[in-house]
Formats: sequence, C-alpha cells, structure tokens
Amino acid sequence: MSLCKILYGIQHLALDSVVNTTRATLKCSTHCFVMERAFHTSPACARVLNRRLYPINKEPSSNGRWEEMVPMRAKHKPTVRPLPLNRFGGKGPNGRMWNWKRAGGVKRHYRMLDLHRCESGLDKPLVERVQQILYDPTRTARIALVVSGEKKRYIIATVNMKPGDLITSSRELFDSPVRAAEGDAYPVGSLAIGTVVNSLELYPGDGALAARAAGTQAQIIRKTGEHVILRLPSKYEVAVLPTCMATVGRVSNITHNQKVIGKAGRNRWKGIRPKSGFFQKKTGRFGRKIRVQKAVQVYRKSITKKDRLTKLPFDLLPKSRVEKKQFHY
Repeated sequence: MSLCKILYGIQHLALDSVVNTTRATLKCSTHCFVMERAFHTSPACARVLNRRLYPINKEPSSNGRWEEMVPMRAKHKPTVRPLPLNRFGGKGPNGRMWNWKRAGGVKRHYRMLDLHRCESGLDKPLVERVQQILYDPTRTARIALVVSGEKKRYIIATVNMKPGDLITSSRELFDSPVRAAEGDAYPVGSLAIGTVVNSLELYPGDGALAARAAGTQAQIIRKTGEHVILRLPSKYEVAVLPTCMATVGRVSNITHNQKVIGKAGRNRWKGIRPKSGFFQKKTGRFGRKIRVQKAVQVYRKSITKKDRLTKLPFDLLPKSRVEKKQFHY
C-alpha cells in the first residue's frame, strides 16, 4: 500500500493521534500529496479546504498528471469579445472522469461578466446606457451590454430591461431609502424593506454571489442595527452588511424552468448524455421531505484565497455557526 493511500485513509478516519492541522509536504512517487489538504481529529472537518479545485472524494492520479483549473478571468483580460471555451467531457484536472454523462455538445463561447456593478472610491453615481440584451450560452439568464463613455461591459439583465434604458450604480449608503428603478444597483442598506433584488453581494466588494440564475430574486425582509436580512430563492435567510451591493429587480428569462426539452437530441446539443434507464421507479419512495428551515446565515468577514488554503474549515465558518447559536434580532 502506497504512502498516499495511507495518509488518505488517516484523513477520513480522523485518528486521535493525528495533529489538528498538518500541511502535508510528503512527495510520493505517484503524486505530491500536498494539494492543500488538512488533517483533523473531528470527522466533520475531515475534508479538503478547496472543494472546487480538489473535491473531497477524489484522489490524485497514479500517472502524476494534475492540470490546475484556471478561471477565465485569470487567463484573459476584461473584454466584451466572446472567448473560446474548452470542453473537458467530464474529466477533472488529473485526467480522470469526475462528472459522468458529459460528452459532446454544441461549441460555446464565454462572455466575461462584470459582477462588480460599482467600483469602490467613486465620488458620484455611475450612469450607463443599455445597448443590447444578448443570449449567453453558458448562463441561464440573459446578459446586457452596457456603455458608459468609452467603456463597455456585460452585466446580468433584469426582466424589464431593454435597449436604451439608463441604469445607475452607486455605493453611497443613505439614511433613508432611495427610489431606485429596475436595473439600478445600490447597497442593500439604502433600499426599502420589501424590495426585490438580484445579484446580491454576501461580502462587501466581493462581487455578486447570490440570486444570479434565470428568474431568481431575493427580497429584503427586515433590518437590524448591523445587518440587513434577505430571503434567498432557496427560502433561506441571510444577514449581510448594509454596504453589500444588489441590483433592483428580478433576473431575466423567467420562463427558463418551463422549457420542454422535446427530444433526446436537444440534450446532446447541451452536452448531456442519456441515463442508463435503470432508475425509473415512480413509487414515491424517493419523495420530498419537509424539513425545518435553517437559521439565518450571518456573513461578517470576506474569505480570501489565502484563507481557503491555510485556515481550517471551521475557522472559515461565520461566528454564529461556530458557537452553535442562532442569530437574534
């Protein structure tokens, strides 16, 4: 048995003899086992710190191959030109199959969206004109090409947004609610209670992270002294800082979930292979369960890339979850 497999088993067994935090620097003959893993004595924390780059249930390849997943924003400068998008057929960085039922599909190009509606440090609000509403093959929502002077960029379009509209983006936090039109972006602390928003920031300045898919929306429910509570499309409630940006309105393409595939060939256009046909039971055995709604998730500090690679998973959790206490209003 190789040393990599022994260490991999120790990680998931979470033996008491293993120290709480160890960054493995042992290089095996097959593959370097570093991959920013952490060993813990708690079974709940025995997981990889960066799940997107190194999934929890994936091991290094025996052939030593590992090609890092580089984001499109790191490979290309900001542009409105459609960028070529590679198709991996469900294979991961180590060349092995990670996602099944993926193959073929129509060739697509990537449009780089600007998820920061307003840059920090602007003295006055930014006013832009909507030039086009476009289809994006890599997203469910429609995107809008907006122009301000000589600068062009893509943003997520709202339902009633149309060419020629003027949209405003501002990071100024007002004491009284502003009268924002659909498509405008303001801090959630400047919007009135009950306002429907999308492209919500969970941490100030990190860009839109929530309510970006087609037809989704979040709603401002109430405000407290330090936080603004919003209900997400999943019906969960989050408490964010008042300085987090959000766009007023609902995301476009609201009929996306009502589209009928129509034939098997359309799924092949999307790069989805057919199922085996084995799981066809319709007895209700795997029906939906009604569960108690989770407590409000509080977001206080932005998590940097360095924290994801160096800190423990329970250090990255919000304070309310670490202390096992619910948020009190």
